[in-house]
Amino acid sequence: MGSAILYYLTKIAIFMIPNLAEGAKPYAPTKISIGSRLAMANKLKFKQLAPIFLILITCCLTYLVTACSDRLLVNSSTAVPQVVMSILSDVKTFNYALSQESPNIFGLTYAGLVTENPLTGKIEPELAESWQIADNKKQITFILKKDLKWSDGQPLTVDDVVFTYNEIYFNEAIPSNIIDSFKIGVERKLPVVKKLDDRRIEFTVPEPFAPFLGNLSTAILPAHALQESVKKKDQEGKPLFLSKWGVDTNPQEIITNGPYTLASYATSQRIIFERNPYFWRKDEQGNQQPYIQRIIWQIVESTDTALLQFRSGGLDTIGVSPEYFSLLKKEEERGKFNIYNGGAAPGVTFLSFNLNQGKRDGKPLVDPIKSRWFNNLQFRQAVAYGIDRQRMINNIFRGLGDFQDSPLSVQSPFFFKPEQGLPVYKYDPNKSKELLKSAGFKYNDQEQLLDQEGNQVRFSLITNGGNKIREAVATQIKQDLATIGITVDVDTIAFGVLVDKLTNSLNWDSHVLGFTGGTEPNDGSNIWTVKGALHSFNQKPQQGKPSIEGQVVLDWEQRISDLYIKAAGELDEAKRREIYIETQKITQENLPYIYLVNPLSLSAVRDKIQGIKFSALGGAFWNIYELKIAE
Repeated sequence: MGSAILYYLTKIAIFMIPNLAEGAKPYAPTKISIGSRLAMANKLKFKQLAPIFLILITCCLTYLVTACSDRLLVNSSTAVPQVVMSILSDVKTFNYALSQESPNIFGLTYAGLVTENPLTGKIEPELAESWQIADNKKQITFILKKDLKWSDGQPLTVDDVVFTYNEIYFNEAIPSNIIDSFKIGVERKLPVVKKLDDRRIEFTVPEPFAPFLGNLSTAILPAHALQESVKKKDQEGKPLFLSKWGVDTNPQEIITNGPYTLASYATSQRIIFERNPYFWRKDEQGNQQPYIQRIIWQIVESTDTALLQFRSGGLDTIGVSPEYFSLLKKEEERGKFNIYNGGAAPGVTFLSFNLNQGKRDGKPLVDPIKSRWFNNLQFRQAVAYGIDRQRMINNIFRGLGDFQDSPLSVQSPFFFKPEQGLPVYKYDPNKSKELLKSAGFKYNDQEQLLDQEGNQVRFSLITNGGNKIREAVATQIKQDLATIGITVDVDTIAFGVLVDKLTNSLNWDSHVLGFTGGTEPNDGSNIWTVKGALHSFNQKPQQGKPSIEGQVVLDWEQRISDLYIKAAGELDEAKRREIYIETQKITQENLPYIYLVNPLSLSAVRDKIQGIKFSALGGAFWNIYELKIAE
């Protein structure tokens, strides 16, 4: 095969030679015989031919390496049941406690005491067999399932549960998003976790805490593999755990308790998962689950490329973005796949400005001129009115979406609708201009917006490259805001770089991004409490990073934070709903995030994968343990 390709590529090069020799465009058509072309080729100096053959050799080697790699995967698929998926970027860590972003491996590799059924929204047992809640609502006692094991065959015990919570998640020396969800009450106290006997664990909270049971879906981690790294310190006095299980770790050293283990990881290429032989689930006949032996994540840094791979049969599933829906819908029968529609997606997509007014080493995090714009409420409202979300729905989302106005998922029982009184910002560029003028802005002769000091209003907008929807959203925002005189410089960057800007350097003007969602609002406490690890619009410094001087917490910002704490302690669901309604109103009135469009949750999955129970909350593979590959 390789020699045949080399032969044809050589023929193509020969046909290009005269044009290259004459300085013409490489593909300009000319009528010269093959013999003449060969004669002309012989007259060319080697240095003229060298680049051509270098290209040919590179192409052939690339093809052969790729072909061999793909052939290995194909041959493997004939031996064991497997599913091939794609992700947009490399994962950042194999350490569950330190993970802050998606994609991550943990949905396949770890389990908690309980889990939420995405079809019913109910909390169900996972590693726990059962639990009992005390009458005072402050103690929950769990009984572990019998004979649980880690992926290396070691017993999974009550000691692992106690270690996970007390020594990792509740350890202030280990920076983690998880701890925010467990801080309780105004004093932000943590639960007490205690071993009762070999199968029972007791959790005690300082006061009733409504989301506590659901929070215990958090993964249990192996004490025998991690405890030493938690106790030992590096030269700076930090736990060695902070560098434990990074992506440079041999994947086979990662100990898991979920349906799969890590088999291999090739940076920017793929992650391969193998079935965990010690996973606790068995079917009614006693057969070990999951049934699918191998999961392969191909790392494909473009949604366009992922689409090509799916259509050619290289992928077994793909998230269906609106721009691809019509094309794929026509190919369902021929391609032997089905497009599942779970209704409104649970996450949110938004535009956000950097409201942080603090300084590091005397230098403002945000240009003071821009900071004055961003912290002006009328400016943010004007931007919200200036974005044509209906055009966004029609053109970018192809009509497969709706307006998004709340930070809560539509699936949440606490979701508050615009028709019930939630403030909204319908497209109105004239209102935008009125708001800007009333805030002291003005227009020059070129209709460019200037502030009171005569500075042109211009800022950068970052989003993650490769995500075509977000790239298109950012481009439309640039176009829409140009109509009200604002200049926006769009910069698409790698997702890891973007996360670093938002969490570490804090050096950014605005960004388009999204958060995942769910039914429990308190899962977003790390976003909405003022000291939360994902309070991105006014981020505190991460642990171990330089401090920030002069950071200002606004009244409405503190009010939302206080309400989240209050709601978590309210056990009456109706009263709790009223508190979350107030948070949604304050959010929309002050616009730390300008919400955009809520798309449909759509996925295409090959027909050979049987047992799919699609849900917007869980996707196609939430029940991976019971899925099968048809013969």
